[in-house]
Amino acid sequence: MPELPEVETVRRGLLPAMEGRLITGAQVNRPDLRWPFPPRMAERLTGARVLTLRRRSKYILADLSTDETLLIHLGMSGRMLISPPPLAEEGERVIRETLGEWHHHHPAPAKHDHVILDMEDGTRITFNDARRFGAMDLMSTATAETHPLLAQLGPEPLGNAFSGPYLAARLKDRNTPIKSALLDQHIVAGLGNIYVCETLYRARIHPARKAGRISESRAAALVPLIRDVLAEAITAGGSSLRDYRQADGELGYFQHSFQVYGREGEPCATPGCTATIRRIVQSGRSSFFCPACQR
Repeated sequence: MPELPEVETVRRGLLPAMEGRLITGAQVNRPDLRWPFPPRMAERLTGARVLTLRRRSKYILADLSTDETLLIHLGMSGRMLISPPPLAEEGERVIRETLGEWHHHHPAPAKHDHVILDMEDGTRITFNDARRFGAMDLMSTATAETHPLLAQLGPEPLGNAFSGPYLAARLKDRNTPIKSALLDQHIVAGLGNIYVCETLYRARIHPARKAGRISESRAAALVPLIRDVLAEAITAGGSSLRDYRQADGELGYFQHSFQVYGREGEPCATPGCTATIRRIVQSGRSSFFCPACQR
């Protein structure tokens, strides 16, 4: 699944193409992805202007001029493709005056192009999802925070509500491993397996340690580490946007250099440490850690 930095990278990549722009045409090429699409989705999107493009946890939210919000979840393999306006023949208007009329110079949709949005400047946004674990939904903007996917989410790790005292209080007396606690979306939103592994390595905390056994000061110290790990990954994702531009504007996952994740059997990166990275399975998820550095 994409984690917060990947989703934030996709949002930032979509900003110049979508925010403030009118959706002049929408095409929905199947009835569902992970769940059924909302009724009349193409009709409800056509003619709407994207007022803001924001992120909540691992979801991209487009607030529309129709007082509805479009929710986008990339799932396992979802990608957003940005196709620039086709070159118009001399004298031809790229932007049609009739809303929803498709520009005939864009190629026909590919097999897994499930939702297509044509913007007012001729740019095309395509949601491509081979495995169909992604999702899109439309909801009232005024009550968006009560949507089933958003209602139970904890604070954003990069926001002010996520603080040292808050996290220390939420971890106190918890009998679950710290790895599981940080993956709990009720405690903090948007953290996934990769960046929890990286955070615990920097904090020198073993992933199987009980959350309630971690001192308040160590628990509070996790907050700036989480922010650092996420900020570095977002920066890495931002630098990869240039590559997406070259690949016809593809926005999806990016490769990032990790200190422990995916490095089982490789040497620990801490100077002077002679141990190798180990992997254990916790609740069906792989945890990577250094047995010498993390206690």
